[in-house]
Amino acid sequence: MSNFKEDLARVKAFIFDVDGVYSSAKILLHPSGELMRTMNIKDGYATQYAVRKAYPLAIITGGTSESIRHRFKNLGVKDVYLGSSDKRVEYLHFKEKYHLKPEEILYMGDDLPDLQVMKQIGFPTCPADAVEEIKASSVYISDKNGGEGCVRDVIEQVLRLQSRWLEEDAFHW
Repeated sequence: MSNFKEDLARVKAFIFDVDGVYSSAKILLHPSGELMRTMNIKDGYATQYAVRKAYPLAIITGGTSESIRHRFKNLGVKDVYLGSSDKRVEYLHFKEKYHLKPEEILYMGDDLPDLQVMKQIGFPTCPADAVEEIKASSVYISDKNGGEGCVRDVIEQVLRLQSRWLEEDAFHW
């Protein structure tokens, strides 16, 4: 059986949920009915940096707001799947598109809609405030809550271990 560092060394791609991962579990409701999220800027920096380092990165969310697509497109993310009712479908599409093996993908989710994918993925992770079933299925639980740097935590760990974190291009957007 491999250890944590060996598993991180195999990561070639990332998949993240949005609500409860990039944003906190608390969501504001705009009078128009639109859900309003706050996101951690350090998670955003790590996301765009991973994309610049040529890691395939996907967002798979049940959310349908175009503001989600807009946010992640601005960070360079090409694979943004909105309105997912069964995240396994988008996971399989992403995996096949980039010719990835399950053990080469790090997935971070926080709630039950993520569970089926997390059981198929090579490196399932979650924020500190994920539900118990997700924590039990994770090989790594960040010490950061959703919306408070958990995405940065896992991306930085992978890039540091692979000696790709503080290269010259890290110092600008």
